[in-house]
Amino acid sequence: MSMLTPPGMGGKYRITGDTYPRMRRPRRRRRIVLAAAAAVVALGAAGWGTLQLVDVFSGGDGGTRTTAGRGADCKPVAKASAPPAAPALPKPGQITVNVYNATPRSGLAKTTADELKKRGFTIGKVGNAPAAYDKKVPGTGLLLGGQGAVKGAFPVLGTQLKAATTKTDTRTTADVDLILGTAFKTLDPKAVADAALIALNKPKAAPVGKC
Repeated sequence: MSMLTPPGMGGKYRITGDTYPRMRRPRRRRRIVLAAAAAVVALGAAGWGTLQLVDVFSGGDGGTRTTAGRGADCKPVAKASAPPAAPALPKPGQITVNVYNATPRSGLAKTTADELKKRGFTIGKVGNAPAAYDKKVPGTGLLLGGQGAVKGAFPVLGTQLKAATTKTDTRTTADVDLILGTAFKTLDPKAVADAALIALNKPKAAPVGKC
């Protein structure tokens, strides 16, 4: 009997040679891993439950609803599009202006007509205002023309005397009248008039939607 054979274990239970029984340690590692996984699951469930309770007591205004509501209320931002093509305004040289003096001061019609000609306008008749308007225009001036001048000649000529008022009549011709009123002194400075004319011809961008 070998010295390694426990007492009373002879015969086939003898341990011979250099092979010895291996004593395995308890499998604690598996238990630790399982316990950790269970703890993670429990924490996750507890966190989810807490969020649900917060959502219930706050009336359901959580982040998800806020985002969804915002998406429903906001319209997609539209890309800036080119403004619709507007009828082209006439150039100063395409506008025939009749200049009439409705003030008691003489010579204003001619000097104003000369200045308008220097600024590129075509000059028609020059003289005293008709009796219907003579000394009856209280402002700086009156632009008088047919209905077609409202969106054509009036805005362009109006850049030269911004304080002037406008009025339409029954004429069918394209010419317009500039009747100088009692408060008239001179046309607007050329630099100011040129800037106004540039701004008038500059297209405006279409509005862009926002959230």
